[in-house]
Amino acid sequence: MLLDIFDPKAPPKAVGIDLGTTHSIVATTRDERPVALTTCDGTALLPSVVHYGEAGQVVVGRVAKSYATREPQRTLASVKRFMGRGAGDAETERLSAYRFVAPKDEAEAKVVRFDVGGRSVTPVEASAEILKSLKQSAVDQLNAVGGCVITVPAYFDDAQRQATKDAGRLAGLHVLRLLNEPTAAALAYGLDKKQDGLFAVYDLGGGTFDITILLLDDGIFQVKSTGGDSALGGDDMDRLIAEEMLTKMGCASAELHTPELVSIALDAARQAKHALTDQSTVEVQLPQRGGGEATYVLDRPHFDELIAELLERTGRAVRRALRDAELTAESIDGVILVGGSTRVPRVRSYVGEIFGKEPLADIDPDLVVAYGAAIQAELLSSESDEILLLDVLPLSLGVETMGGAVDKILPRNTTIPAGAKSTFTTYAENQTGFDLHVVQGERELAKDCRSLARFTLKGIPPMPAGMARLEVEFFVDENNLLKIEARELTTGISQHIEVQPSYGLSDEEVEQMLIDALDFGEADLEARRLTEARVEAERMLLATNKSLATETDLLSADERARIELAVAELKSAIASAKKPAQIQLRIDSLDDATHEWAGRRMNRAIKSAIGGKVLGDVEQSVEHAQGVEAHLRAHGHLDTEAGSDG
Repeated sequence: MLLDIFDPKAPPKAVGIDLGTTHSIVATTRDERPVALTTCDGTALLPSVVHYGEAGQVVVGRVAKSYATREPQRTLASVKRFMGRGAGDAETERLSAYRFVAPKDEAEAKVVRFDVGGRSVTPVEASAEILKSLKQSAVDQLNAVGGCVITVPAYFDDAQRQATKDAGRLAGLHVLRLLNEPTAAALAYGLDKKQDGLFAVYDLGGGTFDITILLLDDGIFQVKSTGGDSALGGDDMDRLIAEEMLTKMGCASAELHTPELVSIALDAARQAKHALTDQSTVEVQLPQRGGGEATYVLDRPHFDELIAELLERTGRAVRRALRDAELTAESIDGVILVGGSTRVPRVRSYVGEIFGKEPLADIDPDLVVAYGAAIQAELLSSESDEILLLDVLPLSLGVETMGGAVDKILPRNTTIPAGAKSTFTTYAENQTGFDLHVVQGERELAKDCRSLARFTLKGIPPMPAGMARLEVEFFVDENNLLKIEARELTTGISQHIEVQPSYGLSDEEVEQMLIDALDFGEADLEARRLTEARVEAERMLLATNKSLATETDLLSADERARIELAVAELKSAIASAKKPAQIQLRIDSLDDATHEWAGRRMNRAIKSAIGGKVLGDVEQSVEHAQGVEAHLRAHGHLDTEAGSDG
């Protein structure tokens, strides 16, 4: 459910944020119950899409999404998949409409940068724009926002977690904690259903997959094991369909994949996937290379075949997580579904086959993570000890030793917060320093793991090989972020570091962004609102003019005159208004002028769909009326409801 307006005099309220690949949600608690806040789109689900306009304006959400097929290289979606990744990561090679900035040096290669109309933007900056929008929505409804809990996939590594935290800082949020998404879902179910036992959380979203095995016991949430894939989700299903569509369009060769065609194919693939949730077959009309249209037909059995390998990848992760927890599928008391992609019928049946039981989905899988984050935010802000969360490390942490091997100081699935230490000695005679390379991963060689940091402990007196003793201590906090202390035991020389991931932004970059955000915050917000109002106004003008060209017979002369006057006033406001409220006033005037006309157009469409037909024909014709209804909704004449993406 959505939240109504809070008391304007209420103190700052903690919020939970699900920063998702496809949608993002902000939630809080009221009367000890989690509730979703309304975003700038008027729904709980804010599309995780950011558009960078030619004039430097930035828009987020549904308005930004409308640019995806028109200006695909200025519109960023699914940026969560690029968080904490480098320019050479395999994710940058997947089918997409993005244009990437070629790194000039090794430092630039450590982070993905998008070219949006000549402007370089990182995934952290794009994610911060989404978080800013969610924060503003929360401020509008709660008066003031205290701290926040942001959820991340359980399998996010340290670099990806740090990138998420950087985005929160850049958005001006006080991040109380990063919370694993499956743990958040279990928290929502545990409090809401008062259930204890062993649970598996199967979280398949737009861009990531997590599997977490938890023990819920009288208020204690203990993660037994976790696993997954931070580059597997509904986007991959869309790509498989889109590749077939591009072939049907006569563009099988990658050389023919223009950004516009790729964006059209991906958007059509996403819609086809959603349609197959309730239908057995879907037909899509696609533009064909050289002119004309091509019909692409996709039925559920073929779709199931396409995604079989993706589902098997999730199955392997599930079986590995069960082995790590020393459990069998039969010992699991319940399976919780999380993420929009779990709406796909084959996903649900596949999960049922793995665990031998029907999964739980009675809390909206799109909202359950945000609900858990809101509950955790409230507990942290009130310093409550009613719930104890015992999370685990998703990947092992260690250091590179002589020869390139890895000594794992903190193994994966260690309960956090956690600390551990290990002692090393020198290899060479008269060695006066230690070079430490910190890595994350499960492979035995450092070159096969993720590099997190390198630093040197200097000033060690010359000693024979094997005499010096270096103690390295790792500590991972509740946010899964790593701190290290290195100490030479015979001299007491030590060094402390907080790991700055190799794939994150530098402190200087983040600091400068924060300064810029503070200096231009109010002006940027006002400019964004003005831009969004202009976009909304232009959208409404386009719809009105189209209808004036085709359905004027439903208008009286007086009505048409009023509408044309409202259209002229709205055009003038778009060109001259300095404040978004000035444009909104004219939008409302045009809406009032066209409201009754819109109702008559709807009635005509319905009569046209069913008039003079037998019942069997109605089922085939009703799609026309639904299409008109969708058109009216899209152009502001009917209230829209929150949708769901996978």
